[in-house]
Amino acid sequence: MSRLRMGVDIGGTFTDFALLDEATGRITALKYPSDRSHPAASVFGGLTEMLSNAGASAEDIGYFSHGTTLAVNTILEYNGARTALLVTKGLRDILYIGRHRLPDIFNFFTAVPEPLVRRAHVLEVPERCLADGTIALAVDRAMMMAVVEQLREMKVDAVAVGFLHSYRNPANENEARRLLNELAPDLYVSLSSEIWPQMREFERTLAGTMNAYIGRRMETYFVDLEAGLRSEFRLSAPVLSTKSNGGVMTAAEAAARPTETLMSGPAAGAIGAAFVAKAAGFERLITLDMGGTSTDVAIIDGEPRYSTENQVGNFPVIMPAVDVTSIGAGGGSIAWIDNFGVLKVGPRSAGARPGPASYGLGGRDATLTDAFVSLGIIEAGEFAGGRIMIDRDLARTAVGALADRLGKTVEETSEAIIRIATSHIYSTLVPLLARKGVDYSDYALLPFGGAGPMHGLLVARDIGIEKVIVPLHPGVLCATGALVADVRRDFVRTVHRRFDARDGADVIEQIRAAFTELEAQGGRWLDEQELSYVRRRFQRFADMRYHGQSFEISVVLDDVDLAAGTGALVGAFQQEYEKVYGYANAGAVLEVRDIRVVAVGETPKPRLETLAIQSSDTPLEAAVTERPIFHDGRLQPARFVDRAHILPGRQILGPAIITQYDTTTFVPAGYTATTDAFGNLIAEANNGDR
Repeated sequence: MSRLRMGVDIGGTFTDFALLDEATGRITALKYPSDRSHPAASVFGGLTEMLSNAGASAEDIGYFSHGTTLAVNTILEYNGARTALLVTKGLRDILYIGRHRLPDIFNFFTAVPEPLVRRAHVLEVPERCLADGTIALAVDRAMMMAVVEQLREMKVDAVAVGFLHSYRNPANENEARRLLNELAPDLYVSLSSEIWPQMREFERTLAGTMNAYIGRRMETYFVDLEAGLRSEFRLSAPVLSTKSNGGVMTAAEAAARPTETLMSGPAAGAIGAAFVAKAAGFERLITLDMGGTSTDVAIIDGEPRYSTENQVGNFPVIMPAVDVTSIGAGGGSIAWIDNFGVLKVGPRSAGARPGPASYGLGGRDATLTDAFVSLGIIEAGEFAGGRIMIDRDLARTAVGALADRLGKTVEETSEAIIRIATSHIYSTLVPLLARKGVDYSDYALLPFGGAGPMHGLLVARDIGIEKVIVPLHPGVLCATGALVADVRRDFVRTVHRRFDARDGADVIEQIRAAFTELEAQGGRWLDEQELSYVRRRFQRFADMRYHGQSFEISVVLDDVDLAAGTGALVGAFQQEYEKVYGYANAGAVLEVRDIRVVAVGETPKPRLETLAIQSSDTPLEAAVTERPIFHDGRLQPARFVDRAHILPGRQILGPAIITQYDTTTFVPAGYTATTDAFGNLIAEANNGDR
């Protein structure tokens, strides 16, 4: 049996599997029901079915990587460990004060997000590290014995330690952990200086707190998963986990640093999109990952863009991650009528259970999916290999309840639901692209996820995007991303120095020394993973700003010769600042706050299967059926065809509904769809027909 790669993505409804045969480049997809109470069981069940279908065993798998929503769901649902927080005396309310920003500044009654740790469980420790790293008051045994006694009374399971200025010198945090491990070995301990040693006390302390809050659950999960894969399946390949920054790490590392997995699902989707598109010759993409609850958008210029300003639920996450923006519209978004009689869609979702009404799982509310089913765009019958049965009568009943209140027909109401959802995505996406400096005329749209291909071309049509790419297996693209990601970790050092173009030689030397130390640290980490790499590389960044500003921009320094002096550094910053804001302030005093290095171990990349080219005169019509759908305000004939019949060289005009195992693609009027050599569906606008 040839060497196989397995990628897995555990979602709320389905656990997705992508099995790649390295000899042929063929990817096989599987969607298996998720078990939220025991996520590892979903992996075991799906793996058994996938290997059985392939006639293979786990011993044939040479690469196994997966992502899970367990960590992020624990944060979103506030059901993590009973956690305490140790802070420097005087900083007890750091999680409550935060940045003192209200979620909605125009709402006098807005609710302040609830912290992960109750105020009664925040303990002040009389230690002190000065801003320059000097330990003015050390942590000692008597101090920690008193702390442990209080922790016992609280009956907590985990402890986060976030001491002032520990990014400069972590000695007090390290000593606190040593004594906690000795005096209370049953507690899970997380240090802010170890998770993300960067200036900004609130964000660093929050990162350490989140790690403690989810740590024990994630540790248990990863241990159980790896043990099961080794004992039950005899898997010998390393067990890897996807990360928020688009990379992978070993399961053991993920168990120790679970906060790095918080946004791993959307990140893996962006990595998968970049991989399949690049193989087909597309570098510039706007990705649209539409699931049941939300739509995640990412920009790809060869590779995904990254950000250090991310949000998980109510909490900011300062750690670098693939730059993904979430829009509150998904296939399960519920349609409703407000007190003024206005039809709205979302943000509430039917979720995995009970799901859309058409799933027949007990849902009664009309959703975006039900609107597509009511119009005949989504066919009634089996989905995901029969794991879900689509019932059109249930969909029309749910939409009909809204239609009666609006005095409209079911068809008119269904189309209104779709238009509202499309407008919501449009109104968020277009300003987002403008803020990121993206001219969408230069980009193709790549929709994926369970609902992305169904809705993606409608979004493209509204915006004016000429080309849409639907990958071969859009419903499991996050799992595909998991099997092609590189090993990757970010390292940071706070410098916080002021300088200008005329004076700053010592700053340059400090920056160069920091890069050298961080790259050595990254090299050791790559060694510890005990994985094979095609090559190693290090990416250099500096977080910089004008003196007096509150926030900084990230400047890439890979090709900047720091030996040339401050002029090269200033020039790199001014160029990046002008790109973002449209101007630069020549001669101004600058600040460099943080130095960051990304250590990357490039994994071997598989090739993808190519499809046989078919003559354009090969009849496609034999595989096409025609049925009426209601769209664009009228009943009109549409072509229905299984995607397997659209081989390279064959074309199908919209309106067309293209079905496959893991999703449905809707091609509206004004677009023509064909397939490239890698099986990607390429839909292009017919400007004369639109």
